[in-house]
Amino acid sequence: MTERDLIDYPMPPVAAVEPPAEWEELRQQCPVAHVRLPSGDQAALLTRYDDVRQVLADPRFGRTTQAEGAARISAEGSSGVFDRKEPSPIPQSGDGHQRWRRMLTKWFTTKRMAALRPRIEAMADQLVDDMIASGQPADLKAAFGYPLPVWVICDLLGVPNDDREHFSHWSDTFLSLSRYKPAEIDAAQAEFTAYMTELVEAKRKQPGTDLLSDLITGADAAGEKLGAEALVATGKGLLIAGHETTTNMIGKMMAMLLADRTRWEQLVADPTLVRTAVEEILRYDANPGFGLTRYLDEDVEVPSGGVLPAGTTAICNMAAANRDESVFTDAAELDLTRSPNLHITFGAGPHSCVGQSLARTELQVVLEVLLRRLPTLALAVPVGELPPVEGLLVGGLREVPVVW
Repeated sequence: MTERDLIDYPMPPVAAVEPPAEWEELRQQCPVAHVRLPSGDQAALLTRYDDVRQVLADPRFGRTTQAEGAARISAEGSSGVFDRKEPSPIPQSGDGHQRWRRMLTKWFTTKRMAALRPRIEAMADQLVDDMIASGQPADLKAAFGYPLPVWVICDLLGVPNDDREHFSHWSDTFLSLSRYKPAEIDAAQAEFTAYMTELVEAKRKQPGTDLLSDLITGADAAGEKLGAEALVATGKGLLIAGHETTTNMIGKMMAMLLADRTRWEQLVADPTLVRTAVEEILRYDANPGFGLTRYLDEDVEVPSGGVLPAGTTAICNMAAANRDESVFTDAAELDLTRSPNLHITFGAGPHSCVGQSLARTELQVVLEVLLRRLPTLALAVPVGELPPVEGLLVGGLREVPVVW
């Protein structure tokens, strides 16, 4: 493969738990590849660990693709995650972004996660009770993988329980790559924005002890408070990020472990491996979705050689980077005892995932509860028949049928 070859991106996964063959080929032969996005625009795809980590960790470049000249991801404009109609009310880089992050990170400390853990365990146990009562086979994603993260993030944000069921559709439209038409996305996002605006105003009048109320009543170190638009955007972002990726990761995690039952049985025999198993599953994920984009408004020299010129839209494929043989011994193997594990699934540097401690806690609790309650858990269909999520920027499985 040469630098001049143009590859259609994203590449569809070959199977539920196996990566596209192109990942290894690109890492070895063309670590900075020219790709064509669904919009028809071109971008640079990074697949080596050092390249991806450097670009993600560079504080000069934020998540935004709103810059003039940045590649469009989708063929048609929308109000979704890559909308370029209006600038984000949340600073995307620099000191403003870091101040915004600091207002959030105090809610995701190790101490807070330890305090939250018993509540997550109780929620997980209740969901297992309900799944058992409904009988088998069951769709683990629908019965367990979706409701748990939604319950947790709604609890953290102070969202009323009765409103939880709205978020799946709103989230999917926000993350649509090709599933929804622009009019559908715009309508759903208008509903989502109206809902969050109303919720923010309600909490402004009567604050609670939740994260959203804290953002409304609190201020950053400079004494500045978030404006109304920034509060709404933050609430929407946290609700989506707080459940969508974890929901999909629960399904993929269980598919990976149950596809080869020796992996599941290893954990049943030694549950102390849960923490290292979660980190390895996060590294090993072959179906993560699109990756993270960065618009480079300055020239960047990458470790693999060469310079990414200013004006490049870079796509950082963390999952491909997590399979880099120069960093991870036996990178193609799922080793539940791997430690240390320096995967970059949650990004790197000043733009790494704010809620990664919550995601880790939820995944650990899921494994602990399912190992304790359903040690005989098994896939109800061959792993090759598990249907992938399609048309969204996040990767996952539409359903995960199981028996026990």
